[in-house]
Amino acid sequence: MEQTPSRRVFLSAAAASAGGLLLTGAGLGPSRTLATDPFTLGVASGDPSGDGVVLWTRLALDPLGTNGRGGMPVRDVDVQWQLATDERFAKVVRRGTETARWKRAHSVHVELEGLEPGREYFYRFRAEGHLSPVGRTRTAPAALSPLTFAVAACAHYEHGFYTAYRRLAEQDPDLVVHLGDYIYEYAPKGYTALGGSVRRHTSGKCATLADYRIRHAQYKSDPDLQAAHAVAPWLVAFDDHEIENNWAADVSSTGAPSFARRRANAFQAYYENMPLRRSSVPGGTSMRVHRRVDWGPLARFHLLDTRQFRDDQACEDGIRAGCDDRLDTGRTLLGEDQRRWLLDGLAESGTRWNLVGQQILMAQRDVKAGPGTEVNMDSWDGYAAERTRLLTGFRDSGAANPVVLTGDAHMHHAADLKLDFDDPDSPRVAVELVTSSIASDGDGYRDEARVAETIAENPHISYLDQRRGYLVCRLEAEELRADFRTLDYISRRGAPAKTGATFTIPAGESALT
Repeated sequence: MEQTPSRRVFLSAAAASAGGLLLTGAGLGPSRTLATDPFTLGVASGDPSGDGVVLWTRLALDPLGTNGRGGMPVRDVDVQWQLATDERFAKVVRRGTETARWKRAHSVHVELEGLEPGREYFYRFRAEGHLSPVGRTRTAPAALSPLTFAVAACAHYEHGFYTAYRRLAEQDPDLVVHLGDYIYEYAPKGYTALGGSVRRHTSGKCATLADYRIRHAQYKSDPDLQAAHAVAPWLVAFDDHEIENNWAADVSSTGAPSFARRRANAFQAYYENMPLRRSSVPGGTSMRVHRRVDWGPLARFHLLDTRQFRDDQACEDGIRAGCDDRLDTGRTLLGEDQRRWLLDGLAESGTRWNLVGQQILMAQRDVKAGPGTEVNMDSWDGYAAERTRLLTGFRDSGAANPVVLTGDAHMHHAADLKLDFDDPDSPRVAVELVTSSIASDGDGYRDEARVAETIAENPHISYLDQRRGYLVCRLEAEELRADFRTLDYISRRGAPAKTGATFTIPAGESALT
C-alpha cells in the first residue's frame, strides 16, 4: 500500500497555495512581466549553521529550453524572499531582495545569518508577481539535542522514478546529506539499467554549460526531488557523474578533449543548482566542496571531495585482480592538503560525533570468492595505502565517534573500518554506513546467495542490499541508529519504503550492533 504524505509535507504544500492569496497586491515587486510561473525548479536550502542557512531557487520559464537559459529573458530579475517562523507567513522575521542574474542561469543564493539557533523556519520567493512553493529549513541547535538526518546518493533519471526521494521527504528529516551523482552526464541510454530505462535524458552527453544546465533542470523538475529539497536543508558534495564518469583530477576517463573546459562548465552549473555558500563559487576548473558543518555540540559533518585531488585510477580503472599499483604508498585520493585538513578537523573537534561524508566505498570489498583479491580501482581499494594512513589518523586524532557516510555503490552496506581488513584481529577504527541509490541501476534485486558469498569473503561487512533506497539516521548523545530504507521497485510509481535492516552504534565503541 502506498504511504501517505506526512503532515509536514502536506502543510507545506497547503501553505504555498495560501501564500499566493496572502501576497496578492502586496506591492512586493514590479507588475508581472514573466508570462508564466518561473519557479518550475522548486526551492531548496542548505549548509545550516547555528545562526544561518542558504536559501536557493532558480528561475526557469522553460526548464528544458535548448540554450540552457530556461526560457528566461537575457536580463537580470529581482527576486524577493521571505523567512517566517510559521507556514502561513503570519510571522515574517526576515525579508529582502536578491538579483537573479542571467549570467548565473537566474539562480538565487540567499546566505542568511543572525537567526535563532535550533529553530524551524519557512521561506518562499516572489518574482514579478509569481510566488514560489514554500520550503522548510532549520538552523543548528546551540544545545545538545537529537538529530534525524537522511543520506542519499545516485539518482540516474532514466533508471526509475524518484519515489525514494518522496518517501525520504515523508519522514521529516532535520537534515539531508547528499553524497553525489545528483545528475548523470550520459546521453540518452548511455548507461542502461538492468531491465531497461523508464524515462529519457535530454539529448546528448553533457559537455557545454548549456548541456549541464539543462540536465540539472530536467532532474530538478521532478516533483519528488522538489519535495525532498523543500522539507529540510541539504548538505551536498559531488561525485563523478556531475562531471564525467570516473574522472580523476584533470584526467578524463574517456580521453575527452577540452576536459578542463567541461569541468568548468559542470562546476558552474552545479553551483547554480545547489544551495551552497559563496565559499563554493567555482574558480574556473576548481571548486571547493570539502567543508565542515557543525550541528551544535552533537555532531560535526566533514564533507570530502574524492575527485579533484586524486591520482588517476590504477591499472586502467575498473574491477581488477593482482593490481600491485593500487598498493603504492605514494598514491593519493584526497590529496595531502585535504587529508591534513580532515585530520586536523577531527583532532580539533569537540562534538560528540564526527560524521565524514564522502563518495566512494571505504571498506575493502573483495568480489572474488576464495584465494586472491579482486577490487574496484575507483574506490578506496584502489588507494589502499592512503586509506591505511587515513584510518590510522582517525584513531590517532582522538575524535569522538567517527562514522563514515558513503554513496556511489548502488547498494546498502554496513561495515566496520579496520586498519588491516585481512587481519581478523585488526582493531576497528570507525563504522561505515553506505546508502544505496535513489534510482541508479533500476529496480535492483535481493540475491541472497551473492550477499552471503560477499559477506563471507569480507567479514567486516555486516549487511548488503541491492535494492534502491536511502538511509535515515537518528543521532543522540549516546547512540546512532541507522535505518536502511528500501523500495522493491522504482520502474513504476508508488512503491512503499520499508526498513531492510537497522544498526546501532553505541557512543565510544566504533562498532555496529
